[in-house]
Amino acid sequence: MARVRTGAVLNGGFYVGMALTGLAVVLLGFSRTYLAPMAQGDFQAAGVVHLHGALAFGWVLLFVLQPGLIRAERYGVHMRTGLLGLGLATATAITAVPVALLAVARDLASGFGAGAVSSLPGVLTSMAIFLGLVLAGAWAAFRGRGAVHKRLMLLATIVVLWPAWFRLRHWLPGVPDPQFWLGVVAADSLMFAAMIRDRLVEGRVHPVWLWVGVPIIVEQTLEAVFYDAPLWRSVATFLYEALSGQAVPVA
Repeated sequence: MARVRTGAVLNGGFYVGMALTGLAVVLLGFSRTYLAPMAQGDFQAAGVVHLHGALAFGWVLLFVLQPGLIRAERYGVHMRTGLLGLGLATATAITAVPVALLAVARDLASGFGAGAVSSLPGVLTSMAIFLGLVLAGAWAAFRGRGAVHKRLMLLATIVVLWPAWFRLRHWLPGVPDPQFWLGVVAADSLMFAAMIRDRLVEGRVHPVWLWVGVPIIVEQTLEAVFYDAPLWRSVATFLYEALSGQAVPVA
């Protein structure tokens, strides 16, 4: 048991690094579109937008805390705060839906046309994947499968960080096709780093990355490729009208 716990402490350093990287991306990505405008009193939005932002940020902070607790061998506290994570993840996913609908309504009112609905499917799929990963990670922890648990939780955090990575386009305006280079390549860079770490430290890439991580990369790549294509927009329009009860103006 002592050997297992020592290994957990040593391996926790990588996950602490991943968590701090995610926190830095959030702070930088949202600095121009949310944090700075809020500090200047220039940001106006519905309460659910602020609530969703606080919940998602709370998840990132919790992910920073959890591997630190493992390194400190505070296993009981880690398990108790993990229960808080289930509530945070669920609330984050639920509040993302009205926030996405408000964003579409705003863009429609601003004259973006029918294409304004195209952001909706990506939000819904990413939140479904995020919550599914968290629930699967919690089940893995309950079954005592710590190696699976920590990788699923890192995957969940990688998925929820996507909006922050994409907002780095405001800092990097010269990046072509940010939907792909920032929203897929950069956003999934932590996943590739985790695969490399596993190969170097453990001699193999853990199956979680192959059977769960790779399909997520494929799904995100397909989203970037087919974003706002005719079929994509048709699905997005159906989803928006079904969820909001509002018709999308015909272009």
